[in-house]
Amino acid sequence: MSSNKRLFWWLVAPGAIFLILFLILPLASIVVFSFWRTESYTLIPDWNLDNYIRILTDWTYIKFLLRSLSMATIVSLICLVFSWPIAFFIARYGGKFKLIYLLLTSAPFLTGEILRVTALQQILGPIGVINMALSTFGFEPIQALMYTNTATAIGLTYLWIPFMVLAIYLSLLNFDFELLEVAKVNGARPLRAFWEITWPLNRAGSAIGVVLVFIPTLASSITSKFLGGPNGALYGNILANQFGSTGTWALGSAMGVVLFAISLIVLYIVWKMVGDLKRSGVTIKGGAEL
Repeated sequence: MSSNKRLFWWLVAPGAIFLILFLILPLASIVVFSFWRTESYTLIPDWNLDNYIRILTDWTYIKFLLRSLSMATIVSLICLVFSWPIAFFIARYGGKFKLIYLLLTSAPFLTGEILRVTALQQILGPIGVINMALSTFGFEPIQALMYTNTATAIGLTYLWIPFMVLAIYLSLLNFDFELLEVAKVNGARPLRAFWEITWPLNRAGSAIGVVLVFIPTLASSITSKFLGGPNGALYGNILANQFGSTGTWALGSAMGVVLFAISLIVLYIVWKMVGDLKRSGVTIKGGAEL
């Protein structure tokens, strides 16, 4: 037993050390710095709550935080709506090509994020593909396609939708599609069968997908910088400025802690929701419990 224990700790130690050095300690330092102050690009260990008071009372920071929360919610819902048909098709009709289809949805990740966002600029921009096509047919260009929150939402949906597809697809792998055939035999239309059978039995996968989209969208800065323009800045852009041009690292650390706390709250809500689903089971109309 002692030999097995030593082997276990030898295997665990490298990963544990890596996580402590490059995850836990940096996060702990950010928390510590958030209670300090910055003066002339220098962190001064003057313990106080001024940074948090400023973030939670200054309307400028509240506005950007609310804008990011709204953007993350909208993008998550859009990804959820568009991902379900894709994941359902792959899981039910993909056959032996399921893995290939799933990998194709992740094809954009073969390039960097900046390159992907820049490609969207060539599509949505004033002289992009869409507006050039409209001009060709005599229509006025659509100015709202670029440097707006709409452009940012389109870009973020494009970036994170593969995560949603993956989460829903994995939940559908153990789903018995014969239930839909039974529902069809009993007179249920496809939409009703989806709402009463497919959706309730796979809500956990959808919830996980929402988390995988919501949290990175909440902290996004590159997409809104390239597509949203000056008027489309999100909380992540303001946070990045604290560590860049303004050099107010202590305030930036406090903003990061607030963002981390919100992410933890979202994770807790989803964890409780998924846990409640597993404990209570899913009741299909008509009395059958699964």
